[in-house]
Parts: sequence; C-alpha cells; structure tokens
Amino acid sequence: MGNQDYSKRSDRPRRSDRPAEHRGGRRHERGDHKDRSSRPKDKRHHAQRGGQDRDRKFSRPQRSGFREERINNRQNDPDLPGDIDVRDLDPMVLQDLKVLSKDNAHTVAQHLIMAATLMQDDPQLALRHARAAKDRAGRVAVVRETAGIAAYHAGEWKEAVSELRAARRMSAGPGLVAVMADAERGLGRPQKAIEIANEVNPDQLDSDTRVELAIVSAGARMDLGQKESALVTLQRVNPDRRASGLTAARLSYAYADVLLANGDATAAKEWFQVAVEQDIDEHTDARARVEELNADNEA
Repeated sequence: MGNQDYSKRSDRPRRSDRPAEHRGGRRHERGDHKDRSSRPKDKRHHAQRGGQDRDRKFSRPQRSGFREERINNRQNDPDLPGDIDVRDLDPMVLQDLKVLSKDNAHTVAQHLIMAATLMQDDPQLALRHARAAKDRAGRVAVVRETAGIAAYHAGEWKEAVSELRAARRMSAGPGLVAVMADAERGLGRPQKAIEIANEVNPDQLDSDTRVELAIVSAGARMDLGQKESALVTLQRVNPDRRASGLTAARLSYAYADVLLANGDATAAKEWFQVAVEQDIDEHTDARARVEELNADNEA
C-alpha cells in the first residue's frame, strides 16, 4: 500500500495494478488489496470474538471523554454518495462485518468501498473513509487492514505500521508484511524492514507476496549500502526472463536496478529490457531506463 480491493467490480484498484519501484526513493504499494489467501481459516473466529466482547454490557470501563470523542469523530466523517452498493464488496468482507449491527455494518461497508475506490486518485480522502470505518469497527481485522493500506498510500507510515500490525494480530496470519516492511522504510528504518521480512515464514506467503517482500528487503539493503546483499536477496526469488505479468516485471526491474548499482550496466540493461517486455501496460519506467543506458553508451 496493493493495497485492500475488496470489491468485486473491475474498476476497483487491484494488487496487480500497483507496481513496486524502488528507485530514487519512490515506492508504490504493491497492491495487497485482493489477496486474502494468507488469512487463516480461524480468522473469522477472532473477528467474531472481538465483536462480541465489544458489545457486552460488562465491557471494560472506557476513559473519560471517550464516547464524546467518538461522536465528534463521526460528525466529521466524509460524506458517502447515495449510490454505493455494499454488494460490491467481497463476500468474505461482508461476512466479517456481520459481527456488527446491521446499520453499522452497512455504513462501514460503504466507507470501505470509498476507501478502495479513492486510494489511487485521492489517498487523503481514502484515508478519511478508512478512519471512519475503523472508528465504527476497530475490532474487525479487515477494517484495520484497510486503514493500514490507506495510510500507506497517504504516506502516513507510522499509522500504516500500527494498523497493519493490529490487523496481523487479529488475523493471526502474516498479514500484509511487504507493505508493513516498506512503511518502515518510509520511516527511515530499513533495518526494521529487514527484521520484519525475516520474521515471516516464506511458506506462509503466496508467490506474489514473496516477490514483493524480496523487493522491499532488497530496497532496505540498498538503503543500508549493502548492494551485494540486495542482489542476493532478489536472486533468491529467481528472476525469470520467461515469466509474464506485472509481478515478474517488477522483479525484473528491481533486479536490473540492483545490478546497475553493483556496477554491471550490461546485465542491468538486459534486465530492464526484460521488464519492458513483461510490463505490457507500462506501469514501470523500464523503457526510459533502457533509453538512458543506451544514451550513456553512446556518449
């Protein structure tokens, strides 16, 4: 944050729509919006239990002024268009929201849809919608997850880490670990990003997430001046000239970038060209990088 697209509609942001470039400090969320495969089967139990605890009359005492703050927060919620159809949400998300009252679940669902829809074009407004959803359903993992992704897009790195960690605790799975690690990079803590990557069992991750995490880890190594280690990190996920799709293009691009940093301009140019061929929609600037290297050779 990719990043989450819980909608069934094709016009929502999807993970494959978000390139991961680590050049010149630019980082884009790699779109964990649609991938829920890392979530364990018992996740819904945790969400339900949290919702039940919240609704019990004998819940823990709240600090003075808490209720008033919540009311004020809701008065400042961003407006919701009247034509939002909550059935656009992924059925699994709608199921998660059933721990809430019917009216509250409906409003939360609307805010989630708006957060996903606006995340690319207006990340600040998307974050406001995500915060509004969190204020109403802070014990639902998918809501905290969305808040974390929205904060990531808006450049609120500390908030992103906090929300994604909360979601990870609730779901008991690896969570959006690549986004969390990259947010640590955004906070200027590359070593922490590496630690997060090393905490995760790779067997718990799907292939795309493993690639995303490797790209972030390599970027963190580069931040620390560890160019050779960055190269080894990417080699472990096997860049493949024959692979296709945006994930493959992102990996080829990152590999080329690190090769160039290690002084191998010839190999870097070859891999940037591979990225050009894999990135048919030109989400990356691989073509421009090839042209730059050609110009350097001619100079």
